[in-house]
Amino acid sequence: MKQGTIVFLNGTSSSGKTSISNELLNHNEFAFHHVSIDDFFKRLFGDYIDFINTTCASAESADRKAEQVPNDILIDPLVELFFSTVKFMSAKGMNVVVDTVNDSDERLNACLRLLSDHPVLFVGVTCSKEELMRREKLRGDREIGLAISQYDNVYRLHEYDLELNTETLRSDECANLIVDFLRSNREYTAFQKLSHRSVGVS
Repeated sequence: MKQGTIVFLNGTSSSGKTSISNELLNHNEFAFHHVSIDDFFKRLFGDYIDFINTTCASAESADRKAEQVPNDILIDPLVELFFSTVKFMSAKGMNVVVDTVNDSDERLNACLRLLSDHPVLFVGVTCSKEELMRREKLRGDREIGLAISQYDNVYRLHEYDLELNTETLRSDECANLIVDFLRSNREYTAFQKLSHRSVGVS
């Protein structure tokens, strides 16, 4: 069975990934399935995360290193499951649009390890820090400054098959450029190049 194409949108929160994903779903030429990390956590693990937050609400961390323990124990394995789900869907021949934030070495390297043997179109979704702040204020459902806190880690990568600036391009224009790339049958090389080197934050 032919593996489905994975369109991986790399960008911070509020950079425009979900809007582009929604536009791709409207294209008839390619049947896409949108897999969002936000939906993955809320729909599949919302009750579980609520249970953990409620049960452990009174527990206080002894130091800052201890505060990272819940993330290492709970969140990182769920992120791996997210990428494993994307891999499974591609293996079943489904075209997948991935909407997540890779803001740590652990997440990015898990992604590279799991998906490097699948066809991944790696797309950089960018805009200025000023625009990210403006969008956060308009949205009202994101902590102001979240995107800026992710910015340096998310955009430390400079290897893309396609780069899209959502400050100068509308979501439908971005989606059309992605479809044009897929239609051209050009080779996807960025993800493979990243997977053959150690990724870390300097």
